[in-house]
Amino acid sequence: MAVYTDINEIDLAHFLKDYDIGELLSYKGIAEGVENSNYLLHTSTGSYILTLYEKRVNSNDLPFFLGLMRHLAGKGIRCPLPVNQKSGSSIGELAGRPAAIVTFLEGMWMRRPTVQHCFALGEAMARMHIAGEDFPMRRRNALSVEGWRPLWDNSKAGADRVEPGLANETEADLAFFEANWPSHLPSGVIHADLFPDNVFFLGDKLSGLIDFYFACTDLLAYDVAICLNAWCFEKDHSFNLTKGIALLRGYTGVRPLSADEAASLPILARGSALRFMLTRLYDWLNTPEGSLVVKKDPMEYIRRMRFHRQIKSPEEYGLVLEGSKA
Repeated sequence: MAVYTDINEIDLAHFLKDYDIGELLSYKGIAEGVENSNYLLHTSTGSYILTLYEKRVNSNDLPFFLGLMRHLAGKGIRCPLPVNQKSGSSIGELAGRPAAIVTFLEGMWMRRPTVQHCFALGEAMARMHIAGEDFPMRRRNALSVEGWRPLWDNSKAGADRVEPGLANETEADLAFFEANWPSHLPSGVIHADLFPDNVFFLGDKLSGLIDFYFACTDLLAYDVAICLNAWCFEKDHSFNLTKGIALLRGYTGVRPLSADEAASLPILARGSALRFMLTRLYDWLNTPEGSLVVKKDPMEYIRRMRFHRQIKSPEEYGLVLEGSKA
């Protein structure tokens, strides 16, 4: 469920007077997504997505998110393009919420991505990283290492109810990352949430990247590590090496990883698994029953944390190092 704020046609029509997108023909809520309220608009000029930003999104971050989408689209990256109001602003207000309209992208997300989809995702992510190199705005990643401890402090009392021993296990992992997290790697704009539901395809052809509302300035290889977690594990929680090879070949064919980035993949993948485990654990333990926030089972990422802990080399993810046989 992703329509937390209901809107009526009278308020919507009044809101749309500030835009030059034609006459409203129809609108409907979009059930996917977990952070904001989303509506599909059909007007006499085409289709658009209307987003109402809910309390979990800081309105001060909206210029970064919308500016980044505009910048990337201008560089040829297939992503939604914000639509300005007649005044020139890309941010309005509807139903007491900050709101924006972006262009509609054709395609659908893959519930079971194939090797071909993983390769295309790797290529698109690398192109996005390169396109973002001259984006002038910066946004700190509030969900990087320094943001994990506060999440944990509000979750650790209930951790052993999810799985006995999880509290001590997580505490040890946090201490490890706080002492060893790489800080010297190339950084820039990352999406930070490129899960399959944020990547659209038409068949095997990638048609666009969406939902940039976790985008930030961070280690580029961290984005790659997030995608290894999100795209290359199967329903039985096993890592699919063939998908890992495809994703990494797609990425490095556009933007080769430095030697330091490659060597850091195991710790980055392990850390990204902890990051998503912590946000899931926090919601699992702290979200009241009946709340509109969608709770996801943290056990999926607890298993991935343990998998990455055993990894000794980036080659185990499928990365072909220079001088190695393909």
